[in-house]
Amino acid sequence: MNRFEPWLAKWGLTPDGAPFESLAGALLPVRRGEAPAMLKLATAEEEKRGAALLAWYGGEGAVRVLALEAEALLMERAVGTLTLAEMARSGEDEAATRILCETAARLHEPRDDDPPQSLVPLPLWFRELAVAANRHGGPYALAASVAQELLQTPQDIVVLHGDIHHGNVLHDAQRGWLAIDPKGVVGERGYDHANMLCNPDVVTATAPGRLADQLDVICEAAGLEHERQLMWTIAYCGLSASWTLSDGDDPWRALRILEIAAEELGVS
Repeated sequence: MNRFEPWLAKWGLTPDGAPFESLAGALLPVRRGEAPAMLKLATAEEEKRGAALLAWYGGEGAVRVLALEAEALLMERAVGTLTLAEMARSGEDEAATRILCETAARLHEPRDDDPPQSLVPLPLWFRELAVAANRHGGPYALAASVAQELLQTPQDIVVLHGDIHHGNVLHDAQRGWLAIDPKGVVGERGYDHANMLCNPDVVTATAPGRLADQLDVICEAAGLEHERQLMWTIAYCGLSASWTLSDGDDPWRALRILEIAAEELGVS
């Protein structure tokens, strides 16, 4: 709790739950007056970039930023009873996918202000995949080849959230569905729809016919081209697997979804 104390005092906050850790930050539920909020302290540069992007969204499609300074982010806390993961697992998979697409569309809309200068271009974002392809070949090489084709022929360039999935779009009883935890990337909007097919869990994502069915939903809801979105799915799964591999973990989940997408596209 000690790390939060200076910010609790500075912003007049009261703890409202137990602290917990994310991959690149420490979080504490708080209240500012009567309003629920979340205090997040970044432990990686990526989180600071994401906080700047969250502020740029201005509360449109995302939680509102209430204060931002150095490594500290104070944001609106979504308070609702619904979760997209539970919807997807309980017969409402299509409805959950459509909510994700609607949220992405809101985030991709241009704003009056220029976006943060810290945004990472997609070709740089994919650098870890090229490393894995050179070292390991196989599905990594396939994904890298597909990614290269996509990145050399970009379409519909937008500011990307970078990590839209069932756990990063939360329900608020007053404001509806709101995104959290953007990564701060810029590139083709199809990238933001790829991770939707890898979630909410590997059992759901790899169920027979699920990828094809939800891909159809995504392409219809977001106005995306079917084959190109399959390519983005392959590219994203390869990138995700390469990140997992570099962390020393087994990337079998992403590789299995990559395999399903490759079969659907008819490549190997």
